[in-house]
Amino acid sequence: MTNSTPQTMGQQFGRRSWAEPWKIKMVEPLSMTTRQQRVKALAEAGYNTFLLHSADVYIDLLTDSGTNAMSDRQWAGMMLGDEAYAGSRNYYHLEEAVQGYYGYRYLVPTHQGRGAEHLLSRAAIKPGQWVAGNMYFTTTRLHQELAGATFVDVIIDEAHDAANPHPFKGNMDLDKLEALVQRVGAAQVAYVSLAGTVNMAGGQPVSMANLKAVRQFCDRHGIKLYLDATRMSENALFIQEREEGYADRSIAEIVREFCGYTDGGWVSGKKDSLVNIGGWLAVNEWELFEELRNQVVIFEGLHTYGGMAGRDMEAMAIGIVESMQDDHVRSRVGQVRYLGELLTDWGVPIVQPIGGHAIFLDAKRFYPHLPQDAFPSQTLAAELYLDSGIRSMERGIVSAGRNAQTGDHYYPKLELTRLTIPRRVYTQAHMDVTAEAVKAVYDAREQARGLRMVYEPRYLRFFQAHFEPL
Repeated sequence: MTNSTPQTMGQQFGRRSWAEPWKIKMVEPLSMTTRQQRVKALAEAGYNTFLLHSADVYIDLLTDSGTNAMSDRQWAGMMLGDEAYAGSRNYYHLEEAVQGYYGYRYLVPTHQGRGAEHLLSRAAIKPGQWVAGNMYFTTTRLHQELAGATFVDVIIDEAHDAANPHPFKGNMDLDKLEALVQRVGAAQVAYVSLAGTVNMAGGQPVSMANLKAVRQFCDRHGIKLYLDATRMSENALFIQEREEGYADRSIAEIVREFCGYTDGGWVSGKKDSLVNIGGWLAVNEWELFEELRNQVVIFEGLHTYGGMAGRDMEAMAIGIVESMQDDHVRSRVGQVRYLGELLTDWGVPIVQPIGGHAIFLDAKRFYPHLPQDAFPSQTLAAELYLDSGIRSMERGIVSAGRNAQTGDHYYPKLELTRLTIPRRVYTQAHMDVTAEAVKAVYDAREQARGLRMVYEPRYLRFFQAHFEPL
């Protein structure tokens, strides 16, 4: 059964069902609200699901960041926190786990992933340089821009088409990379920023073959290659399933090989590593590590805790081990696929192929009558909450932000609403409820009228913007 997924088990065993590879020891009661209560709560939140109180949410699919369920071993590890200010034993446990599973030499802990993005951007970017990446991510791009860089998207064109079935839509386009180098010069490219599974494209993976080609490109031009390894175990599963030569390789082996082609990487431990807070940045170059280790003291905390308590570092070290277990990763991605396949069977438009951490509803096809500046993705998130109390989030024009020079909205080709599945939190029954709620909103899609933005913060507006119905 080690090579089975929730989808193949049904073929192997006929009508025998698949179940999560864990059992429940503790429960947290969920709030059940009326539609009248939800109308009031959403209005008070400015039609922004980020501003809802969690007490007013039934099934929370806003994010998989810090919302995962920790194991009994992780909770036991929390009791072993060494809260020494310097040289905590938990730091060395985390260092051992990172070196063993990701292969990087030097570790800098941070309070979460964006702390690592900040440090790398400050240390590796000179004002006026460029960073190439396989589609932007909100906080990553902002830190790169605040450090003085210009971000250039070099992802393959297929990634911008929600319906395209390409198996590795996270791949980089080598011709786009070459065009950037020819235009600005290799010395002006601070580094190539590669994400393992591309969030904004729908959780789409990068192939090992593409990574090798990017590595060769970077070596040829003398450019560093850094990896957002936040969801690498999910990316490794797609390689295992879809790429020739990897079917018999373990998730841990694939992750280690993948990271071995990069010069360093960063992680938000709140995703794959199954903890509620924490992150890290790790590199192979001593000189860069020295700079990062100096800066972490300024912005995060001492270089042996980086903004985390000892107990959090211990939980993350254990979580890294658990995140690399094949059965766990198949279960995690399998639950996402279960939801996605229900919606696909019902004709609901979603990003294909189904990604690793979330289902992305295609709001452009959901609401073809709404112009993009009526915020269809934000509208869809609001309508889903009103229907059932399920919280999702926008990944479209609101998340894309504005052009700093012109002040105009960026108009991304993808206008998506994300249903993000926390790890080890919800059951298949919750996925059934979610699918039925999405179907109900889809059936009523012609009634949607869109939203207008009435308050816009300066940075990362999707977190705090306010809207009202048109």
